[in-house]
Amino acid sequence: MQVKAPDRAAAEHRVRPARPAHRPRTTRSLWRSRTVQGLGYAAPTAVFVAVLFVWPLLLVGRMSLNDWPLLAGDQGRNAPENYTDITDSPLFWPAVRFTLLYTVIVTVVLLALALLLALLVQESRPGAGFFRTVYFLPGALGMASASLLFWGLYSPTTGPVSSTLEHLGLVDGPVSFLGTSTNALLSTVFLVVWKFAGFYMLILLVGLQRIPHELYEAARMDGASRGQIFRRITLPLLRPSLALSLLLCVTGSLLAFDQFFVLTKGGPDNSTVTIVQLIYREAFQRLDLGTAAALSIIVLGALLLLNALQFRGLHRSDES
Repeated sequence: MQVKAPDRAAAEHRVRPARPAHRPRTTRSLWRSRTVQGLGYAAPTAVFVAVLFVWPLLLVGRMSLNDWPLLAGDQGRNAPENYTDITDSPLFWPAVRFTLLYTVIVTVVLLALALLLALLVQESRPGAGFFRTVYFLPGALGMASASLLFWGLYSPTTGPVSSTLEHLGLVDGPVSFLGTSTNALLSTVFLVVWKFAGFYMLILLVGLQRIPHELYEAARMDGASRGQIFRRITLPLLRPSLALSLLLCVTGSLLAFDQFFVLTKGGPDNSTVTIVQLIYREAFQRLDLGTAAALSIIVLGALLLLNALQFRGLHRSDES
């Protein structure tokens, strides 16, 4: 009996057993891989923050608890003398009062003007883009550069402002814009408003453009006046932008340094010394880094508390 060999073609067409499919990745392994990737992306930023913020903050905290002359270094623990010596300084409470006064004036004037400018340029009118650019341009200058510019403008001998007023007959002689505490405060406020009005206008303009136009059209159809539309629609929906502007303006005003350092040096008679200027004097004129660090920690705590209260108030208003 002859046995036939199996047909090669038939053998090739036989169904081969399927390979086992890969196991699907479990939720835990997928979570681990994504966590590792996220940590890899966040690591450079974390190192950056640790080097430039966390480590200096810890160093300042250590300085505030020790006797730390600028030229001699750490001389040992003396807590809490650095904190108690601050309040005994004859410049501390005047600096606190002046900083708060300056903050209130700048915040009210600056945000009111910025809101007015934002309302003027929010519509797509001819020239609106040009005026937006013009209003924003002063914000491109650094504060030190702008302060030097205004120091030259305010000069009673070589500045053009005083001479122009004198030639127009508005004043009898040279005007000392920085010679008295009131003039120095108002002149510095004018500088800050000129520089930052366009910046805050841009923030508020973004908030205005996010308000749906249908709301305005419906209010007009119902017979609402412009004042009612502004109070009932614009202001409530603009609250997040206003809160952000308020937060930035108050924080920046409480930390004011460059403009007063360039324009007044804290004068006349220490009447324009701010909190940050007092920190500078303690560190680099009295060479006492410990006291300066203690005052810095106090300012940091006050700012954190103020910002927390502002966020809490904003959150409550949003809920209501």
